[in-house]
Amino acid sequence: MAIKKVRVEAAVGMVLGHDITKIVPGEYKGPAFKKGHIIREEDIPHLKSIGKDHIYLIELTEGQVHENEAVSRIARAVAGPGVAAATPSEGRVNLTAATDGLLKVDRATVTAINSVENAVFSTLHSNRPVKSGDLLAAVKVVPLVVDAAMVAAVEAIAAPAGGAVSVLPMRGLKVAAVITGNEIFYGRIQDRFAPVFAAKAAEYGATLLGVTYKPDDPKQIKAAILDFKNQGADVIVASGGMSVDPDDVTPDAIRATGAEVISYGTPVLPGAMFMLAYLGDVAVMGMPACGMYSKTTVFDLILPRVLAGERLGKGDIAALGYGGLCVSCKGGCSYPCCPFGKA
Repeated sequence: MAIKKVRVEAAVGMVLGHDITKIVPGEYKGPAFKKGHIIREEDIPHLKSIGKDHIYLIELTEGQVHENEAVSRIARAVAGPGVAAATPSEGRVNLTAATDGLLKVDRATVTAINSVENAVFSTLHSNRPVKSGDLLAAVKVVPLVVDAAMVAAVEAIAAPAGGAVSVLPMRGLKVAAVITGNEIFYGRIQDRFAPVFAAKAAEYGATLLGVTYKPDDPKQIKAAILDFKNQGADVIVASGGMSVDPDDVTPDAIRATGAEVISYGTPVLPGAMFMLAYLGDVAVMGMPACGMYSKTTVFDLILPRVLAGERLGKGDIAALGYGGLCVSCKGGCSYPCCPFGKA
């Protein structure tokens, strides 16, 4: 790479080979002039006001790539389905969600790319619910010019992943709730589970198929689960009765349906007594009492993944322990903008 230094007064009519950044402390940081801009007479005072008495023209040699071309190629390589890449700015490309859904990040690929000298690939954590337009990741290269071989190496790393960053759309599944407990069924206390399930289903684009109430009778709970399955439910949540007391019969009722139990108990607090099972393709969840009084629980970590079409196994549940301790955020719950559930 050859760099030619030219006084701004002599640069009129020349083409910038790189972005020129303007910084106003506390107000603005961004390009004052972008790569490809043709210097005009009226630009000279502005250039001088941001401390530029000279501009630099970059002459690429064989086998070299300008930063904007490099990051554009890298962005295309790492962006998977449901992800949009912005135009380069100051040698950086932002990747945003093209749809509402569940963010998936291939952590091993991210680490491998960042092991390539001069490559920068920053992402949010995987398995995070996102909205269309949310910033998910950014790619950058360190110098203004990089070797073409470096870009090719990153592309080769990203290729097997089919997109290191992607967004799985929520599938609009049907959710049903079986609210258990004698105290609720006989009207001794007011149910607080149903509003929680309805709100969370709506948040993730699911349809609440129905809610039914059953006493602490495993036969009636089993029948209610099977009835919702026959009605076409994709996800069935049975609330209450999930601890180890003799009258907590919901886990027994779920097992009695013939469902395959993936896990009874999770390394997540709140949510240690949560159960996940599958009745064919229908996910059946046993939700402990924490769902009534805690704003964010294990339910928020598992439900979006199920609604995005994932079938979780024992390993997925075990992995939730790292980052699975929820602590009170100052100023109120900020999930998912917090460490909870982040690996």
